[in-house]
Amino acid sequence: MKKFWKTTLAVAMSAFMAASLAACGGSSSSSSAPANTESEAPSGAIKIGGSGPLTGPAAVYGNAVKTAAEMAVEEVNAKGGVQFELQFEDDKHDAEEAATAFGTLMDGKMQISLATVTSAPGAAVAPLYQENQIFAITPSGSSPSVIYADGEGQTGAYGNVFQMCFSDPNQGSGSATYIAAHPDLGTKVAVIYKNDDPYSKGIFDTFKAQSATEGLEIVYEGTFKGEESDFNVQLKDAQSAGADLLFLPIYYTPASQILTQANTMGYKPTIFGVDGMDGILGVEGFDTSLAEGVYLLTPFVANAEDELTKTFVENYKAKAGEVPNQFAADAYDCVYAMAQACEAAGITADMSNDEICTKMVEQFTSMTFNGLTGSDMTWNENGEVTKAPKAMIIENGEYVPAAE
Repeated sequence: MKKFWKTTLAVAMSAFMAASLAACGGSSSSSSAPANTESEAPSGAIKIGGSGPLTGPAAVYGNAVKTAAEMAVEEVNAKGGVQFELQFEDDKHDAEEAATAFGTLMDGKMQISLATVTSAPGAAVAPLYQENQIFAITPSGSSPSVIYADGEGQTGAYGNVFQMCFSDPNQGSGSATYIAAHPDLGTKVAVIYKNDDPYSKGIFDTFKAQSATEGLEIVYEGTFKGEESDFNVQLKDAQSAGADLLFLPIYYTPASQILTQANTMGYKPTIFGVDGMDGILGVEGFDTSLAEGVYLLTPFVANAEDELTKTFVENYKAKAGEVPNQFAADAYDCVYAMAQACEAAGITADMSNDEICTKMVEQFTSMTFNGLTGSDMTWNENGEVTKAPKAMIIENGEYVPAAE
């Protein structure tokens, strides 16, 4: 590694130690995908870089993002306007690997970026994007630490790192508002969250605060940490407290274990999750019938009937052989939002990174974008997106829109 990247790696790791360990995505089966991907460059192409887990336990997320981004780049280029070239590196959902990937992308002349797929690597490399004035928009790094230097979403916004996904706080407040508006789902709420995970705890904190505002009764708060997989104590306590709705701001692997253990003990509350639960139907060895009736808040529903979604799902299935998840949809939207901004600002590949970054920030903070994951999306000066969440329910082994 070059001396420069040794220095920036140290900066990145320092930021990482103080930042979120959260990721907008959990664990899944390993993938044998290639460690990096670089598209064939059309003439005058603007170079997009990005990284995510293409191998290892979180590879399902990185590969979804890579596949959808490749699709979007191909489609944008075919239209004959702005031209993109994509280089995507494997960061294995690891902060040090993400810093190394950043160096590789800079050596490859990256001009704008998809940042990282997950939050821990995103928090580690965000200072590098600021230092090098590279505009970045993450499809799925939901922690405030991805866009704020303080890691809490209060002060020190990087200013050139944006999010396409909902932030963790918005997921918590949005879930409480939806549940309160649908009392048929349950009126006595229990929560089980991972208290050593900023992603899970961050969602819980805002869920609890919004629940108080909405008059939603939380009768039990249970926690776990690390790789705990026995939830019988928490489930028995929730049942004893009379909870008829169980809110799970966690990833789908522990969620699948909770559903299995609740079924074994005969406890059948309504289950409500957030974006980290997207993928529960693909957990190896999990009885997916137990997920019937599970609700989750998400910006994307693959079974939606609008033409944009139907075309995207059809093309993604043809390319990847599977139904796209929300991470794929967010990545697809990222590329199209980049294209809209580049076209509007007249950005060309011969501009400096500083000039491109300034123009991209100006466009993103003033434009409205319509995509797969929302209509009339806007961004504030801190890089936070505003869009309406959607609730989905699992029925007959598929994700379908829930009542609004």
